[in-house]
Amino acid sequence: MTWARFFDAYEPVHALVAESGGRLLGLTHYLFHRSTTAIAPVCYLQDLFTDAAVRGKGVGRALIQEVYAQAKQAGAPRVYWQTHQTNHTAQELYNKVAEHSGFVVYRKVF
Repeated sequence: MTWARFFDAYEPVHALVAESGGRLLGLTHYLFHRSTTAIAPVCYLQDLFTDAAVRGKGVGRALIQEVYAQAKQAGAPRVYWQTHQTNHTAQELYNKVAEHSGFVVYRKVF
């Protein structure tokens, strides 16, 4: 179903990939949704993966920057995401390209 959403023009779910020479280096999934704090839909960067062999070489940053560009083009007032507190490698990048909001995430899984 997720793949079908990526290719459905009416769905707010999108994917980007980074590749070189036919090799997949990374990918990201992002979606637009309504918010009670903004009139325009906001952008949630849901997934960001890079091949371990290319981490620290700008692939993740490039994917985030392209999500930023897509969000701006769509008129979204912000892009946000979450990461696990133990994901220090990713946080090194995230601290350079965004600000930590200070929010703590709670959830209930059914």
